Amino acid sequence: MTATIANYYVAKIFIDNRSSVNVLFKSTLDQMKVEGFEFEPISTPLYGFAGHDIQSLGQIVLPLSLGTDLRRVTKMIAFAVVDTPTAYNGILRRPALKDFRAVASTYHQKLKFPVGKGVGALCGDQKVARRCYEGVVKKEGKRARVEVNMIRKGRSW
Repeated sequence: MTATIANYYVAKIFIDNRSSVNVLFKSTLDQMKVEGFEFEPISTPLYGFAGHDIQSLGQIVLPLSLGTDLRRVTKMIAFAVVDTPTAYNGILRRPALKDFRAVASTYHQKLKFPVGKGVGALCGDQKVARRCYEGVVKKEGKRARVEVNMIRKGRSW
């Protein structure tokens, strides 16, 4: 998905409605060069992130806009900032989806949310999503291949 964060157009945002922390990667934040927003240190590690625990560098609250023109909504969203290589620029999770009252459809690659008396929508790009997924699999390397090889058709090994 693509959204606007602190007036920057940010592509390759992963929507994950299973986790409880919105994430912005340090490399993305560095490119944005945002000023006037307070960076708060936090010491709680993120569990299960990318298959292992990772320490957050802190938290920043930034305006996040979803939609376009008359179907746009903006909310202040807290992001945990992490410094790890990734195929994505950010991850929106349950807190942001709840704030926007958004509904995500993985099958349709759409995110819908109320806007005034209408409905706004973000559409994903299947080609970009596939490239991001392939990037994640490559970064996981051998570990990802082992997990995939554990799936086998049939009744027994």
